[in-house]
Amino acid sequence: MNIEFRKSEISDAEEIILVKANAFKEEVKMYGHGPNEKDSVEKERAFIRNIDGNNFSYILLDDGKIIGGIGGVDKGNGNFYLGCIYVALEYQSKGVGSMIMKFLDDKFPNAITWTLETPYLSYRNHHFYEKHGFVKVGQTKPRDDGFFLFLYERTR
Repeated sequence: MNIEFRKSEISDAEEIILVKANAFKEEVKMYGHGPNEKDSVEKERAFIRNIDGNNFSYILLDDGKIIGGIGGVDKGNGNFYLGCIYVALEYQSKGVGSMIMKFLDDKFPNAITWTLETPYLSYRNHHFYEKHGFVKVGQTKPRDDGFFLFLYERTR
């Protein structure tokens, strides 16, 4: 693997949606919903248009091919929200997620607190985040279909 990170560009939006759909296939099967190839490319473009504001969005490339990415928000005063980490299925369990966490720590040294949400049955996610210092601090209210998210936080 020859992994590199770069800021997302508007022209990446369609491929990002496809990679997200690939990355979250198991969650879509498990919950019956989640990122898929029909997600809004325009919403992705809108988020990327705002990355010079408080939003950040980076893609991971392996020999020029998008294989994953990260998106989030700098909420100010050292508080960051990690909205999404996604890694294509064929790259999962190969240390790419740990590369992402190191990248975030290096890119945002002023981060004091990171928060995120992850689905309640996504045990691999729970293990991954806990391995990287996150602690479960709560959960969202269940929706009518019973789906809810666990809230995680990591403070330096």
